[in-house]
Amino acid sequence: MCGIAGVASRHELPRSGWLGDAVGALHHRGPDDTGQWWSPDGRVGLAQARLAIIDLSPGGHQPMHREADRLSVVFNGEIYNFRDLRAELEGLGHVFRSHSDTEVLLAAYAQWGIGCLTRLNGMFAFAIFDARANKVYFARDRAGEKPLFYHAANGTIHFASELKTLLADPTLPRVIDPAALDGYLLTGYVPGDGCILAGYRKLPPGHAMELDLSSGAHRVWRYWNLPDYAPVEDDDAGLLGELEALLEDAVGRQLVADVPVGVLLSGGVDSSLITAMAVRNAAKVRTFTIGFAGAGPLNEIEHARLIADHFGTEQVELMAEPTVAELLPRLAAQFDEPMADSSMFPTFMVSELVRQHCTVALGGDGGDELFGGYGHYSQLLALRAKVGAVPGPLRSLAARTAETLLPLGFRGRNWLKGLDVDFRHGLPLPSGFFDAASRRKLLGGAHPITAEADYRSRIPAMDDLLQRATRTDFGTYLSEDILVKVDRTSMLTSLEVRAPFLDHRLIEFAFGKVPSRLKATASDKKILLKQLAARVLPPQFDRQRKQGFSIPLADWLKAGPFREMFWSVLTDCDCLFDRRAVQALLDGQDAGRSNGDRLFALAQFELWRRAYGIGG
Repeated sequence: MCGIAGVASRHELPRSGWLGDAVGALHHRGPDDTGQWWSPDGRVGLAQARLAIIDLSPGGHQPMHREADRLSVVFNGEIYNFRDLRAELEGLGHVFRSHSDTEVLLAAYAQWGIGCLTRLNGMFAFAIFDARANKVYFARDRAGEKPLFYHAANGTIHFASELKTLLADPTLPRVIDPAALDGYLLTGYVPGDGCILAGYRKLPPGHAMELDLSSGAHRVWRYWNLPDYAPVEDDDAGLLGELEALLEDAVGRQLVADVPVGVLLSGGVDSSLITAMAVRNAAKVRTFTIGFAGAGPLNEIEHARLIADHFGTEQVELMAEPTVAELLPRLAAQFDEPMADSSMFPTFMVSELVRQHCTVALGGDGGDELFGGYGHYSQLLALRAKVGAVPGPLRSLAARTAETLLPLGFRGRNWLKGLDVDFRHGLPLPSGFFDAASRRKLLGGAHPITAEADYRSRIPAMDDLLQRATRTDFGTYLSEDILVKVDRTSMLTSLEVRAPFLDHRLIEFAFGKVPSRLKATASDKKILLKQLAARVLPPQFDRQRKQGFSIPLADWLKAGPFREMFWSVLTDCDCLFDRRAVQALLDGQDAGRSNGDRLFALAQFELWRRAYGIGG
């Protein structure tokens, strides 16, 4: 695990101090070692800040080179099947000088070329310079656990794990992309391969990129897709057994490290199953849980304690106070793009706690998208059952009327707007933030309003409604919100977080073989995972409970430091958003409407803009 950066060009480059500045900007991702390297012709520069996980010796130093094949690499992540690949490559005659997975990656490329991507089981973002071919290859893991930003212009690509690293080069532009801002206000994150700053891109999950140093041309292509839906309908017991075996093996592979490893335990189904499988693979398991003083049902501790006691783990607990408002500017600066997910706070705080004891932690991310765990899946199926027979024009009229007559945050408004869904081909648009009309008011007509069309274009063409919903969430919300949040908050503390549910074999099993009826219905969700929970977790475990990693935001906005900061930031004369539209949201929150997430989105954007020195 580390942070990577570099530049590659068809032209010889001045060896400026940017690479050194880039390493400094990545220090939180890799405090154990740093490295820089330039190609002899001055056209490729690579840099890395290392968090040592596998092979703590200097043998794992990067940039790493394979002199015989004229290959160089910088690599962020972990290859969980590196031992299997190493044995196969040794059988083919390859000799290794270290025990690192980075060297295995280089040998795999030397043997199979960029086609080696299909053999990798892991989370990764890397750049390989192939001097013989005069090309640089970039790739990102299938789910998007590890990030890669880049800026391409005039035959030159700058790349880095984090956008702030690219911005350490003062010659690169920093102007807001209007379409990205529109997408952020719709979804709460910057969607797709675009970037909040114009001219920058994100390499999408499951994609690779090639830069031809002779011509300066680059191309991006997808090397992996979700499998076709071919459900196994008559073997529920077989599916349950396959799920258990896959999850146990994934957890076992992800426990491998040369540093201490822990488990993030919320007490929900996903993290509890990870804990159960960790105990099968390790003699000693540490679990970590966070709670909030005065948060009542939002607290996770008693549920996590049940699992920890049952499996005999070493449980560590942290209680947080609502004084975390002081973290707002710090986290806004850490996130390369604005992010409206307030669970960044507990994620960061539990990362800080775990880092005092471990360098690696396993989490339950991905379980909801793979196995139908979100409440909106059941709600969507129930909505279809209730109103699916109502003619579409009548439902659309009700939705438009609600949007026009009811203010943001009014109870029931989102449900009425959701009536406009096309149950045969579409999905409801995200409703937790700002619809088209409210975005026009906030932006004063200064930006294009195109995010709805962009979102609809990413919905897969499938007959099965639940498949459409889960696949869309996997390709949008999971990779662009959840995994971004986990990466940025954990790496701010130099903690590596791994997600066993995102082992590509589990992903392909869940989307290819598990029938929708074993994921969610109108009255139940995460059905197959709950069956596994009934098999391996204690009988008193509440399998119906679903609690996200949340903070009591509405309560914190009534009084105290959170409210004071939000009101101060959003009423500042420099605020980009229309003052009347913002004031209506603030007044609505005080009147008891549910605008907390919307206010969080606007405040985080403004704090991010200040941190990065971005003009209006």
